[in-house]
Amino acid sequence: MEYLDKIKFVVVVAFTALSGWLGMLAVPVILLFVLATFDYITGLAAAKYRGNKISSYKGFQGIMKKVCLFYLIAVGAILDYTLLYASQYIGVDARVNFVIASFVAVWLICNEIISILENMKDMNVKFPSFLEKLTQNIRTQMENETDSKTQSDNKDKETDNDTGKSNS
Repeated sequence: MEYLDKIKFVVVVAFTALSGWLGMLAVPVILLFVLATFDYITGLAAAKYRGNKISSYKGFQGIMKKVCLFYLIAVGAILDYTLLYASQYIGVDARVNFVIASFVAVWLICNEIISILENMKDMNVKFPSFLEKLTQNIRTQMENETDSKTQSDNKDKETDNDTGKSNS
């Protein structure tokens, strides 16, 4: 067996095992892994253009942030399993797997794409204007959604504090 055939075999076995374990969540997880790797590499390259110094400590922090992306998907999967268990316990047959985890993965994939494009922009890489507009639109929508959620949460906390409720 040639070297390239061995690599293909290992990739196919790994993807098959991952697909068997994660089901429909395998593709977003693999995409996120690839994009997180690209983001890390482009971030290192862009640091020079930004005038930032690269250090092992900052590199380790970056890697830990990327690891936490997968923890977020795991939390989404745990919530999915919890909701599936609860629905079965009350007699509702909900046959939907990894809904929350999939939404989390897609949201993280969008963030990674935006970050990669921002890194490339900092390195003065030219890319199509429609891609920049699309990225800006996604970023604006995500920021607006996050801001409205934060404002809603803050109003709820203020209301609870005004009425004497405790948040603990």
